[in-house]
Amino acid sequence: MIQIYDTTLRDGNQSEEISFSTDDKLRIATKLDELGVAYIEGGWPGANPKDKRFFQEIRQYALEHSRIAAFGATHSAKTTADKDTNLAELIASGAPVLTIFGKTWDIHVTEALKITLERNLELIADSLRFLRPHAAELFYDAEHFFDGFKANPSYALACLRTAAEAGADVLVLCDTNGGCLPHEIAEAMDEVRRQLPDVRLGIHTHNDGEMAVANTIVAVQHGAIQVQGTMNGYGERCGNANLCSVIPNLELKLERRCLPEGRLRFLTETADFVAEVANLRPFARQPFTGRSAFTHKGGVHVAAVRRNPRTYEHITPEAVGNRQRIVLSDQSGQSNILYKVRQYGFELDKGDPFVLELLTELKHREDQGYEYAAAEASYELLVNRILGRARNYFRIVAIRILDSLFTEDGDPFTEATVMIRVGGLLEHTAATGRGPVNAMDNALRKGLEKFYPTLAEMQLLDFKVRVLSRPDNGNESSGTASFVRVLIESGDRKQRWTTVGVSYNIIEASRQALEDSINYKLFKDDQRKLTQAIRDI
Repeated sequence: MIQIYDTTLRDGNQSEEISFSTDDKLRIATKLDELGVAYIEGGWPGANPKDKRFFQEIRQYALEHSRIAAFGATHSAKTTADKDTNLAELIASGAPVLTIFGKTWDIHVTEALKITLERNLELIADSLRFLRPHAAELFYDAEHFFDGFKANPSYALACLRTAAEAGADVLVLCDTNGGCLPHEIAEAMDEVRRQLPDVRLGIHTHNDGEMAVANTIVAVQHGAIQVQGTMNGYGERCGNANLCSVIPNLELKLERRCLPEGRLRFLTETADFVAEVANLRPFARQPFTGRSAFTHKGGVHVAAVRRNPRTYEHITPEAVGNRQRIVLSDQSGQSNILYKVRQYGFELDKGDPFVLELLTELKHREDQGYEYAAAEASYELLVNRILGRARNYFRIVAIRILDSLFTEDGDPFTEATVMIRVGGLLEHTAATGRGPVNAMDNALRKGLEKFYPTLAEMQLLDFKVRVLSRPDNGNESSGTASFVRVLIESGDRKQRWTTVGVSYNIIEASRQALEDSINYKLFKDDQRKLTQAIRDI
């Protein structure tokens, strides 16, 4: 079994967009334990108080699958191992697994540490021997090993030999600069195994050459039993080896078990969870776990996938906890329409007038700039309106927006006044907000909540504006006269949904998307009531 050593909480935390709090780290650690990784590197207790607190707090958690590792460096050349504060903090962390890195590339020894090559070997040996009695497992990260091996192979191997003799359980070979190619990894791994046949090897790669995953896979094929990486590939510069790709490639393609039985299906959930805690949107096109990883748009592709998913899917999406998606666009054919309407509960055939009408309407709207691949809620409403299944919950009679750029307290605000007709009643109300869209959203829901109380559960989560450059009466729209597409993501306690609006007027485009969003919420509430009523019969 390949040991997965997750370093999201340390190496991943070095990404410029990420700064995990202690609570963040604890939440991620428990999620990684649920996934079943063998090791979770919690941080560098000798480097900052936040990491030290993590090791104190994590002792209160009963992890089922994972062991906690603390990270540090070989002792300072100016002192001895028993007097080095960094090593003392590692021991004080109470982590059962201790990992230290040491210099392996001669240029780093002579120019960064400014010591002799022999003295560096002493640092490696003394540090590991000092830590050995205090660790259930002891790992040595050979920093810059592959660059060091290319520059001075005999010295790089001497560093490994020293670490093995000093008691390291696993020697982790690092492509720290992330610039190696797979054949270089393979050649170095093979030579290490020839020179040190009894050692257990790990691999730690960075992604500066877009090779981290490939290099990791090759290293396993050439003898590595431990894989270090991060969730979603987070890390310094271009990131680390992405465990969301490494793990399924090893398990599904090479049949090398990495996680406990049945845990691979939690990979997508874990990837999204870590992104959420990191306050980063998940990368839609991330292989295996991304929202678009098994998404099909072109009509030819969809027709083939409906007959046999293997035609355009390299694995079963559910194996990694993902799912197949069919999206709609101007490239859609009848197969896309049939697939989507079946999801909404309709059974139709090719050539059905409804299918042809919907396809024509879809292509017309996409030509105007509507993007239904990213706004499936608006598309679902469109389908149900054409079928006559969606009610007219309300009608907007008028909206007026007033912006105030200067007030006495200095904060600008916007006021929206709306007139809405619900049934035979006319509701006239106003609300303020931070900007025209927020004000319009507040005013619409203020006027509608007395009729539809569940709207209080709904909130606007995200708002995106895209300027469109497209022909308009024979002239190319541009600059401030351009058409815009607005995507609004909304949600309640049960789900999230995205709607779209398009206009040369950003307020009008936002109005369309907001109106669709509210209608979708009410439509789904009605569907849930109907489903429950049928169950109660």
